[in-house]
Amino acid sequence: MTGSARLLAAAHRQPVDATPVWFMRQAGRSLPAYRRLRQRYDLLTLARTPELCTEVTLLPVDALGVDGAVLFADIMLPLEGMGVPFRIEPDVGPVIPDPLRRAADVARLRVMEAEAATPYVFQALRLLRPALGDRAALIGFAGSPFTLACYLVEGRATRDYPRTRAMVHGAPRVFEALMTTLTEVVTRYLVAQVDAGAQVVQLFDSWAGVVSAEVYDRQVRPHVARIFAALRGRAPAIYFATGAAHLLGSLAATGSPGLGLDWRVPLDEAWDRIGPDRFLQGNLDPAVLLAPWPVTAHATREVLRRAGGRPGHIFNLGHGVDPATDPGRLAAVVDLVRQVTAAGGAGGEPLSPGAPPPAATARGPR
Repeated sequence: MTGSARLLAAAHRQPVDATPVWFMRQAGRSLPAYRRLRQRYDLLTLARTPELCTEVTLLPVDALGVDGAVLFADIMLPLEGMGVPFRIEPDVGPVIPDPLRRAADVARLRVMEAEAATPYVFQALRLLRPALGDRAALIGFAGSPFTLACYLVEGRATRDYPRTRAMVHGAPRVFEALMTTLTEVVTRYLVAQVDAGAQVVQLFDSWAGVVSAEVYDRQVRPHVARIFAALRGRAPAIYFATGAAHLLGSLAATGSPGLGLDWRVPLDEAWDRIGPDRFLQGNLDPAVLLAPWPVTAHATREVLRRAGGRPGHIFNLGHGVDPATDPGRLAAVVDLVRQVTAAGGAGGEPLSPGAPPPAATARGPR
């Protein structure tokens, strides 16, 4: 199977010749070619320039042999069309100089057609689809309304988003208005990505885990469910939340056909809890990529063992690639997943302590 066919088949819980693999944050961070580009351009320039975005998105497909190419972008980009200035600070992340705290702040937000708000995103997607061919599936993505709301209310990343949670409880109408507006923007953004060539989309909910299951079900889940309802029949969709094991049933209840898991929830336990009618993505702990190869190999096989050969598994990390990761280690994991699953195995076999990785360095362009 081609990489594209392999990943799309898994997303439809159909048979595959080997488990498909891609890595969150694979299009940057650890790849030398990306680091060279970052010496010349800042992150937002790369994301806003279609030719550069295309180049970066293709890097891991050539270097690592992954089955999915995730669009190089930032979850904050849709805010540009909403009239919200922001910047990305190194080692800090998104910063919004004027956070939204009052009903009047929310009322000023604009809702535009996605292509008018961020035309460069869709230009890049239209360049990428023919450039990829069938080598890998093109994956679009967006930040969830709740995660975007956290940044809008706090002004920057915090440990547990106290101002956002205070708004949830103390000004629920303001929070509801904010979530309603963000849901409309994110829905338009993802649907437009599919129309422009994205074959799979992923919704990132980085901070959903800071609220209780009761709050999530009442004030977050209905909005997320509307996004997945709009995507139904258009493209496979994945909902990924971190630190949200207590929300697993609620995440599934959004109607997303696929769930991405962080490393805190074993795959087999997750499948048992949500049922067999969803595909799952994950969930190797990114930290084990920094450990000796036998540790990485054993952990990779353990993820595959827990997947148990079920249809509908996409191998990925439980979060993004750590910048210190050797790209050769990523390529070795891709090869190991293919070797184990193409042979019909479910992983879990012990690896001798001195065994080298199956690929010592990242691949060159194919």
